[in-house]
Amino acid sequence: MDEAILDVVVIGAGTAGLAALREIRKRSERFALIDDGKWGTTCARVGCMPSKALIESANAFHRRRDFDVFGIRGAESLRADVPAVLVRVRALRDQFVSGVRKLTDGLGERAITGRARIVAPDCVEVNGRRLRARRIIVATGSEPVVPPPWRALGERLLTTDNLFERDDLPARIAVVGMGAIGAEVAQALSRLGIEVTAFGSSELVAGLSDPQVNAALLASLRQEFPVHVGAPAVVSAADDGSVRVSNGRQQVQADAVLAALGRRPVLAGLGLDTLGVPLDENGLPSVDPTTMRVGASQVFLVGDANAQAPLQHEAADEGHIAGLIASGAVARRFRRRVPLSIVFCDPDVAVVGRRFSQLDGSDVLVGEYRFERQGRARIEQRARGVLRVYAARGIGLLLGAELCAPAGAHLAHLLALAMERTLTVHDLLRMPFYHPVLEEGLRSALRELASQLPPCSESDLAGCGPIGADAIE
Repeated sequence: MDEAILDVVVIGAGTAGLAALREIRKRSERFALIDDGKWGTTCARVGCMPSKALIESANAFHRRRDFDVFGIRGAESLRADVPAVLVRVRALRDQFVSGVRKLTDGLGERAITGRARIVAPDCVEVNGRRLRARRIIVATGSEPVVPPPWRALGERLLTTDNLFERDDLPARIAVVGMGAIGAEVAQALSRLGIEVTAFGSSELVAGLSDPQVNAALLASLRQEFPVHVGAPAVVSAADDGSVRVSNGRQQVQADAVLAALGRRPVLAGLGLDTLGVPLDENGLPSVDPTTMRVGASQVFLVGDANAQAPLQHEAADEGHIAGLIASGAVARRFRRRVPLSIVFCDPDVAVVGRRFSQLDGSDVLVGEYRFERQGRARIEQRARGVLRVYAARGIGLLLGAELCAPAGAHLAHLLALAMERTLTVHDLLRMPFYHPVLEEGLRSALRELASQLPPCSESDLAGCGPIGADAIE
């Protein structure tokens, strides 16, 4: 393989790398796929899928707290068998990983396990061999951020890379970092009966930028476990074998600390410095998001490795784009989808389109709905959270939304679809909303926006307003 020039070398067999490979295989057999041994994708191995399996077990156990309200007795006799929960998480994880691994079955010598290094813009070295290629796609993924001093904690240090491998979990865990990962996992661990204390250096949590949505989420989470935000946490080993965590205002002793400080691209030793393009302070080159190309080179940087939008669906898109261009199928630039991110805590958290912090307040209208009084939410014992939708003043074009709300993942998808189709507030109000559903909360937010816009025609059903009773809204 290393005696002739390949069409494409793909470094990394995660979501982005596999999406690129799918397009390359349609057009060429002259390729190589290199992975450092973590076959199976971050999503399936240590990310989206095992974390959601943990969350679902936690939510199922947490539901017992509402049993009395529903007239169901005996909740006090239930217990969470954490080792059994982790066994199920790993069993599901292994199935997901096995399914992903099948995508590379049959590649033979074109699938190479080893650490790759770019030694020239058209050459990759792996296991002492050099592979020349017309184009190179880098999809090396990401890894948890762990401050070096924390590594001295040994088994008392948890990340999502090792959390699911534990046979059991300690009674007290401090979660440091309240981004998407921290918010999800902290709540799940707390719901399984673990004593959780969470710390976040920013006042904003779970990727939110709207202060009102952020306040609603914090209020909801703090009903379940302590959350301390607004100051960085210092972690150290205590003399009694525990872990001490302090942010200068609050201090706790825990049996372990979960580092949820985010993830960073895996780029060390990769050789991006050989490409002759400027690198930033984190060793990252500039990447065109419409082509995924690094400068004018024939190297493409995709997925978590470029740190632009470290989300699974974005990684798949980026791999698809790079695979098409690198295999010569197209040379055009691609229009990217409406931004969408979801955090699976309870209530769901989502940011769609332009976030609050990106908007010019003088040109933007806000429609808000709080779920405390919504009929369906009250029936389901989920009556909490807020939805905030942003639209352009005057024309009512939907621009973005932030929310923490029941069924928030579904609301977010509805809004993303509407924004992708460039719908206005009135366009969306012309759509049917069934009763009683949680999505009626979106209609209420849209009606508030419509009240700030020029009215539509009386013969237009977009003007159908609220009746004024919780039971029928």
